[in-house]
Amino acid sequence: MSFLSELFRKKSIPDAIATAHSESGETGMGKLQKHLGVVDLTALGIAAIIGAGIFSTIGSASYNGGPAVIFLFIFTAFACGFAAFAYAEFASLLPVSGSAYTYSYVAFGELIAWIIGWALIMEYAVGNITVAVSWSGYFTSLCDSAHLHVPEWAQLDYVSARDGFAKADGLLRGGTALSALTDAQREAWLAWNHAPSLGGLRIILDIPAMAMSVLITALVYIGMRESKNAGNMMVVLKLAVVALVILVGAFYVDTANWHPFVPNGFGGVMAGVSSVFFAYIGFDALSTTAEECKNPQRDLPRAMVYAIVLCTVLYILIALVLTGMISYKELDVNDPLAYVFQKLNLKWFSGIIAVSSVVAMAGVFLVFQLGQPRIWMVMSRDGLLPKPFSRIHPRFHTPDFSTIVTGLFVIVPMLFIPSDTVLDLCSMGTLFAFVLVCAGVLKLQMTPDAPRGKFRTPYINGKWLFPLLVAGGLGYLFTQHQASALAWLRNAPQMYDEETLLSKLDREQAQTILAYVSRSDSAGFAASGGELAAYLGSLAPASYARTVNAAPLPEAVKYESGWALFQHKIPMWLFALTCLGMVALSFRHSLSLIPILGLISCFYMMAQIPARSWFGFFIWLVIGLAIYFGYGVKHSKLRRI
Repeated sequence: MSFLSELFRKKSIPDAIATAHSESGETGMGKLQKHLGVVDLTALGIAAIIGAGIFSTIGSASYNGGPAVIFLFIFTAFACGFAAFAYAEFASLLPVSGSAYTYSYVAFGELIAWIIGWALIMEYAVGNITVAVSWSGYFTSLCDSAHLHVPEWAQLDYVSARDGFAKADGLLRGGTALSALTDAQREAWLAWNHAPSLGGLRIILDIPAMAMSVLITALVYIGMRESKNAGNMMVVLKLAVVALVILVGAFYVDTANWHPFVPNGFGGVMAGVSSVFFAYIGFDALSTTAEECKNPQRDLPRAMVYAIVLCTVLYILIALVLTGMISYKELDVNDPLAYVFQKLNLKWFSGIIAVSSVVAMAGVFLVFQLGQPRIWMVMSRDGLLPKPFSRIHPRFHTPDFSTIVTGLFVIVPMLFIPSDTVLDLCSMGTLFAFVLVCAGVLKLQMTPDAPRGKFRTPYINGKWLFPLLVAGGLGYLFTQHQASALAWLRNAPQMYDEETLLSKLDREQAQTILAYVSRSDSAGFAASGGELAAYLGSLAPASYARTVNAAPLPEAVKYESGWALFQHKIPMWLFALTCLGMVALSFRHSLSLIPILGLISCFYMMAQIPARSWFGFFIWLVIGLAIYFGYGVKHSKLRRI
C-alpha cells in the first residue's frame, strides 16, 4: 500500500466500536459511565444552544439585520436541521465518542478525520472563548448594578481594546462626542486609555472570563454525573428566564420599531451569520457523549431534533420582542437582554436577567468543555495524539489530562484573540464539520453495500430537484439583481461604508471632509449635531455615494478594489464551484436531497464569513497537519494493522 493510500485508509465500523469498548476500559476501573437518557441529552442540547446566542450574540445580529434577523434564524435552523439528520444517522451507526471525527474516519479515511478532528478542537476551544467573554459581559453588568465596578481594562482582550480604540478615535476626530459613542466603542476607548502598563505594555485582559473558565473546567474534570445535574438545573433556569423575557417584553413592543423590517437589505441580514449560527452549534456536542448514553442509537437523534426545534421557536420570538422594544441600532452590546430592559427603566427586571444569565451561560460553557476533551480522547485512542490524552481518571471517570489541556486552550488564547474573530473561527470550524458529516452521508449512499444504522435520513431524490434549485437561484440572481451580480463578477471597486471610511481617515483628511460637508450641506450637517458619523449614517445609499464621490479625498480611502476586494470573494467562488460539483454528483448518483441541502447551506454560511477568518482557519489546519505528519502518521494504530 502506497503512503498516499495509507493516508486515506478507513476505519471499519466494528473496529471503531471495538476500539471504543477496549480503550475506555469497558471491563476496568477507568471507564466512561452511561448516565445520559433522552431528557438529559435534550437538556444538554438546549443548555448549549440557548446561551451566548440568545443572551449575547443576538444583539450584534439584530444590529446588522434589523427585525429581519428572524429570517436568518429560520435559514440557519433549516441548515442545522439538515446537518442534524446527518449527525443522527451517523450516531445511530457509530454509537461512540468522537462526533464528526469518528464519522469522517469511517467515511473518508484517516487524513480527513484528522483535519475534521483538529477543526472540532478549534470549534470547542474558541467557541468557549466567545461564551466566556459573553458571560463576562453580563457578570460585569451585574457588578455595575451592585455598584462594584470592574475596570474596563479587566473586561476586554488586548486586541479588541486596541482595535476598538482605533475606531472610536476615528469617530472622535470626526466630531462625535465621547458620550455619543456606542457602549462597546466607549468601553474600548476607556480600556486603552486607562489600562495599567508594565514596561510600556498595556495590561488588558478579561479577568472574570478567565476565572469562570477555570471553575467550569474543574467541574467537568470531576465527573459526568455532576456536570449533567448542574447542566439540567441551568436549563430549567434559562428557559424560565427566556419565557419571562418574551412574556414581559411583549407588553413593551412598539411595532414602529419593526419599520423598516429589512433596514440593511439581504447583506445586512447575512452579516450576522456567525452570530446566529453560533447560537445553534450546541447540538453537535451531543454526539461526543455517545459512549455515556444509555441508548445512543435511539436517544441521540431524538435529542438533536427536539433541541433544534424548541430553540428555533424561542429565538424567533425573542428576536421579534427585542427589535420591537427598542431600535435595532442600539442592540450592538454584549448583554442585549439586560440592556433593553434597562433602557426602558425596568432595572429590576434587567437585574433578574443579568443574574440568571450569569448562571445560564455557564451551562453553555459546561457543554462545550464536555465536548472537546472527548475529541482529544478518541484521537489519542487511534494513536494520532499521545496516550495521556485518552487516559480516564480512575475515580472521576473523565478524560482528566484532556480536560486540563482543554481549559488551557480556552484561557491562553483569551488573552490576545479578539472576540469577533473568535466567533468567526468557531463558526468556521463547526460549519466545516457539518459539511463533512453531510458529505459522509452522501458518501455512504454512493458506496455499494455500505452499512447503515437504525436511523436513516429521509430519502428525497435530488437527481433533478437540486439542479433545478441551482438553476432557479441563478435565474433569480441575474434577473432581479443583475447590476450587482455583474459588478461582483467584474470585481468592480466597492465604496466603503461610513464606519470603515472614517476609520481610514487620518486627522487631516477628517478635517477636510468635515469642512466639505459643512459647506455642501450646512443644514443637514447642523441637523446631525455637527457629527460626521451621524451625518453620513443618515444619508440614503445614493446620497451617501454622491457625497463621498464628491469629497476631496483619495480614491483609495473611498473605495476598496483589486486584490483587496477580490480576496473577500474567494469563499463565494468556492461555494459556487461546490454547487456545480454537487449538481454533477446528484445527477449521476441520484443523491438524497436533504444531506445535499445540508452541505450546501452550511457551505453558504461559511462563504459569508470574512476572508480573514478563512485565512486564520487555514493557518490552524496547517498547524494541525504539521502535528499529524510529525506524530500521528508514525503512531497511527490503523497503520499497524
